[in-house]
Amino acid sequence: MARSSRAQEEIRRFLDIGAVQVAELDLDGDEAVLGPGPGSPPVTHGEVFVLVRRGGRPVGTLLGRVPEGADARVVLAERARAECAPLPLPSARADAGAPEDAGFAGEPPYTSVVVATRERAGQLARALDSLLAQDHPRFEIVVVDNAPVTDETRELVERKYAERVRYVCERVPGLAIAHNTGLAAVHGEVVAFTDDDVVADPRWLTELTAPFAADAGLGCGTGLILPARLTTPAQVLLESHGGFAKGFTPRTYDPARPPGDEPLFPFTAGRFGSGANMAFRTAVLRSVGGFDPATGAGTAARGGDDLYGFVRVLAQGHRLRYTPSALVWHHHRETWQDLETQAYGYGAGLTAYLTAVLVNRPALLPAFLARLPRGLAHARTLTAVRETEGGGAPGDHDVRTHPWPRRLSRLQRRGMLYGPVGYVRARRALRATVRATVQGAR
Repeated sequence: MARSSRAQEEIRRFLDIGAVQVAELDLDGDEAVLGPGPGSPPVTHGEVFVLVRRGGRPVGTLLGRVPEGADARVVLAERARAECAPLPLPSARADAGAPEDAGFAGEPPYTSVVVATRERAGQLARALDSLLAQDHPRFEIVVVDNAPVTDETRELVERKYAERVRYVCERVPGLAIAHNTGLAAVHGEVVAFTDDDVVADPRWLTELTAPFAADAGLGCGTGLILPARLTTPAQVLLESHGGFAKGFTPRTYDPARPPGDEPLFPFTAGRFGSGANMAFRTAVLRSVGGFDPATGAGTAARGGDDLYGFVRVLAQGHRLRYTPSALVWHHHRETWQDLETQAYGYGAGLTAYLTAVLVNRPALLPAFLARLPRGLAHARTLTAVRETEGGGAPGDHDVRTHPWPRRLSRLQRRGMLYGPVGYVRARRALRATVRATVQGAR
């Protein structure tokens, strides 16, 4: 097939992807409670992406089709009972490298939540409303307004949230810089980070931070990210290839006992989680210098700030815990152009963060070089054209239900080649900004 014809076929396939409803189904005893996802209308007939819970705790997702005129609750509950197994007891070990815990029954530590934002007051208000509804017993919220061009964010915080949310302004653009500003401002023993385009489950913060109280060696925690809406082809395509979800099995990554199924550990940091749902022991993150300010959205590096943080903490000997019951709902990007930007940025962020790690911790270079052959193989797999392995739309995150366009794979590979260059450019730009700031202060 000629390139132009192949591109046209990819566009046709993309435009044919239909919307999918988002819902939650709780199998509590013999009863099943069905409700729409956050911000979604009530469930009707058609395809439905369902988060299945048992007693409130997430246990899996599925894709169901509700026939016209059928009871959606009955149809989806029957599918869920057949496909989603109960969770193991909380004290069960999630993997061979995880220390035993007591189910994290103690009170979670005092926690600070940092939300970096820029000119998205409407989305920010939705996120803050969900954060203020958390059941965590002791927490504060800090909003970092990054390189604002208007007073909209400050006015929102002061008008609607008064003393419940603390406002901090960071004039230098960059997500990592904004996160570092938040890190310097917080008072909590644990600092959690999320984005302004999420809706946090009411138990998100408690589930994410409780493991820190049970494990003194824990330096970092991540949680589950699911789609808030699947209304556009771009959103459905992204989620059908896994989205940001890392599964429903709790897992502890311990650098003292590297996982046997992760031969590139700890350099495959994308396996651990994402920046929209992460927490660190505050003293640990400060001890490694926070996030590299030349990484992340808003810089020439395009991304990688969260991955940098994960690897730096693991390289210091601290453990990382993935907790799927710590759930946020993410509003995925909506257009094909968004997907192109995202694919290129992910590729660039991946190699930019690796460059940042080796620049800041050159002692890790031998370990990195030893893993490089497998790393190249992993990169080829990561950017391969992924065909379908089933039909329908997202549900099982191990089943790809729409082909991944070749153009997006090519853009991701180009981004990976650019990442080290972008990181160098970002460092230079940061030095120039600092010099200008110092000169302006004289």
